[in-house]
Amino acid sequence: MYPPAPPSSAVSPIQLAVAALFGASVMAISAFYIHKRSVDQVLDRLLNLRRSRRHRQLPDDELEFSDYNENAETDNNVSIWRSNNKLSGSFDDRIDDSGEVRDYRVSSSIPAASIPKSKRSAEAGIASSSANSDSLDNIHLISSDLPPVRIDQRDGEEKHVSHSGTTMRVGSVGRLATPRSAGSYAFDSAGDSDDEGTELETEEDQDMNLTQDQHIISAQAENGNYMHVQEPEVIVYEATSNTDHADRKADTDSTSILSNNYVNSNSIFPPIATLQESVSAEEQEVLKMIHDCLDLRDKYIFRENVAPWTKNVEKSDLAEVKKDPFYFAPTEASSHFFRMEDGVVRVYGSEGDTEELFPVASSTTFFTDMHHLLKVVSVGNVRSTCHHRLRFLEEKFRLHLLMNADREFVAQKSAPHRDFYNIRKVDTHVHHSACMNQKHLVRFIKSKLRKEPDEVVIYRDGQYLTLKEVFDSLDLTGYDLNVDLLDVHADKSTFHRFDKFNLKYNPCGQSRLREIFLKQDNLIQGRFLAEVTKQVLLDLEASKYQLAEYRISIYGRKQSEWDQLASWFVNNEIYSENAVWLIQVTLPRLYNIYRSMGTVTSFQNILDNIFIPLFEVTVDPNSHPQLHVFLLQVVGFDLVDDESKPERRPTKHMPTPSEWTNAFNPAFSYYAYYCYANLYTLNKLRESKGLPTIRFRPHCGEAGDVDHLAAGFLLCHNISHGINLRKSPVLQYLYYLAQIGLAMSPLSNNSLFLDYHRNPFPMFFQRGLNVSLSTDDPLQIHLTKEPLVEEYSVAAKVWKLSSCDLCEIARNSVYQSGFTHAAKLHWLGDEYFYRGPRGNDIHKSNVPNTRISFRHETWMAEMQCVYAGKARVPEEVDH
Repeated sequence: MYPPAPPSSAVSPIQLAVAALFGASVMAISAFYIHKRSVDQVLDRLLNLRRSRRHRQLPDDELEFSDYNENAETDNNVSIWRSNNKLSGSFDDRIDDSGEVRDYRVSSSIPAASIPKSKRSAEAGIASSSANSDSLDNIHLISSDLPPVRIDQRDGEEKHVSHSGTTMRVGSVGRLATPRSAGSYAFDSAGDSDDEGTELETEEDQDMNLTQDQHIISAQAENGNYMHVQEPEVIVYEATSNTDHADRKADTDSTSILSNNYVNSNSIFPPIATLQESVSAEEQEVLKMIHDCLDLRDKYIFRENVAPWTKNVEKSDLAEVKKDPFYFAPTEASSHFFRMEDGVVRVYGSEGDTEELFPVASSTTFFTDMHHLLKVVSVGNVRSTCHHRLRFLEEKFRLHLLMNADREFVAQKSAPHRDFYNIRKVDTHVHHSACMNQKHLVRFIKSKLRKEPDEVVIYRDGQYLTLKEVFDSLDLTGYDLNVDLLDVHADKSTFHRFDKFNLKYNPCGQSRLREIFLKQDNLIQGRFLAEVTKQVLLDLEASKYQLAEYRISIYGRKQSEWDQLASWFVNNEIYSENAVWLIQVTLPRLYNIYRSMGTVTSFQNILDNIFIPLFEVTVDPNSHPQLHVFLLQVVGFDLVDDESKPERRPTKHMPTPSEWTNAFNPAFSYYAYYCYANLYTLNKLRESKGLPTIRFRPHCGEAGDVDHLAAGFLLCHNISHGINLRKSPVLQYLYYLAQIGLAMSPLSNNSLFLDYHRNPFPMFFQRGLNVSLSTDDPLQIHLTKEPLVEEYSVAAKVWKLSSCDLCEIARNSVYQSGFTHAAKLHWLGDEYFYRGPRGNDIHKSNVPNTRISFRHETWMAEMQCVYAGKARVPEEVDH
């Protein structure tokens, strides 16, 4: 047996904790008393020195001993000051040559900074006789290695901090809720905050000798640049670390001078000096990629060698065309020779020549460039940069509205006779077969049933049928017809169903009624369609200020389609000064149908059927006289149909059209290139012969991949829809820089692909893209007799567009349209072809120069940013 263990002598944890607490308490109490004694000594010396100084400065009868009471607040402030500021050296180092101690601002949020004598006197509540003699030069700047300061804004108090040569000053600022307030501004924050902390009291800025009506907001930028917004001027300058007070005062004085001369300015934003910003290597690379993409577009886009406003057009010729638009003057054929090679027409001077007159980029080159563009679009830092630039443009426009909305409204009031109803607006995208509203079509069908029931109108099932027999076969009478029975209006069932939307072209759901009333190639040679078209044109002329660009179809099944269309046009005398025509080609999405039916054997057959007649009539107008007359009123080429169908992205080396014999449709960019290439050659040929050219303006970006928009950027003058630009900030920014026209149709998109409230039109407009409003399909979409005004009115109400906004959109539509130079000269002014305010006439367009100046200067600034200040922009608009 072992003996028992002795009792344990271990100390319990509670005893250890009590001992540690006691030791810590003793140490804390000792440190407190040592620290208190040091602080009391410092305070006593500080207060004694201040008392002695005040006695020397002031008469005895003005000295109030209560100002130097050693109260709790003073102790508190000094403690805060000591805790936030690390003193270097001894306290005696703070004494200047005169024996005085330099005071420091006592604040919990501002680091140690010397305060001038005038400020010391103001804080002490005592008038200083030397306050007027001291200047801001006496302020010792805060060290540059300190973190940024946060300045609390209190009622009735002004904060002023100097930081390494840069300033942040808030003074004399009034908070604004609306742009109608004359003495203040409103800025939309990222979160649209309306907290009380954003409200600023107005106070006179004595340091800068500004009067109470000179409101200044100074914001600190990351690169040292500042924007001073002064009512009613904006001054942008670069602040450097060695800028002295005299220079800043001179700048302030010049600001006052600009303010006095402001009434003669057209814009709240004066010409802005180029900011010397430091651009990183990554940013330089991004900007280089962007302007390389712009240069790619310049390589492809067709522009006339001679601008239309520089051509000498005989007035007698214009009078002759206006008198008889269907007059054909026999013209001698030229010696040009052409042939189709690999899907593109090649033109030569004569049949024996081997040198091509108008070479165009090959398909391999185009697909290589398009793939390069798509790579740029997908780069992360390029996307971020473009997104930031677009957000900047949007916020800049909002700021412009806050500053200038009232001025723009007053300017519009001063323009006699002009308002939204009395300015030209063009429906830049409307399909001819749906140009009438549904009530108009019902009324027209009833009138034909009543007046021409025995007219033979169709051949079906081996027999000819009269109009009455057709309706009897459908068990319908004229009395039964109404808008609901007609069933041509788009509804919820058509959303994301392009096939059902196309079926809405069939009145009462019957394709035979569409053939009778809405086709020009039928048994009656399109007489009914011609009559209803004339009625629509008469309504258009009655409104005087509304114009339209109608799309009429070519299918590419046979070459004789062109002559049939031209004869319908000429024989029925379809003409109006308020309308021009575009050809819409449905070749991409119908190729597989024609291939399965045996109508064509390859994609090359469709290209031959579409373009060979156009080159024939251009070389020899006598070969197709009616087509020659018709083409004088054709201003554009459109490509239509469902973009949402899946497709495979083309490779750099695609089969030629003659090799495309499979049953699948080619991709959008494939047929876009071959239409562009043939149109480019055709336009060069027509321009050389003095004939009007035809622009490429397809449907693009309504649905499908962004590849469509990339191809459109390289090849097209304008596009229709373009709502998918919202998915690609890079392409959106490129479309902005190139100012490619977008004919947008929000009501049509609402029925097919995108809800109205999600439509990007208002965002595009604010950012400065070249947008216009169009109707697309009044038969399916609209309810009133004036569908274009209906489109504008819905947009104005939903998106709160002002009268100036509507007039700017209408002005854009005239620029996008294909109307003649003489017409635009009359509608927009004698110098409409110049960029900026020089090209604007408010008495014609009802758009104030303030708005045009803002748009032009903003666009110029972006171009200079992209081209690193070396952009060379012509004074005239693109043609």
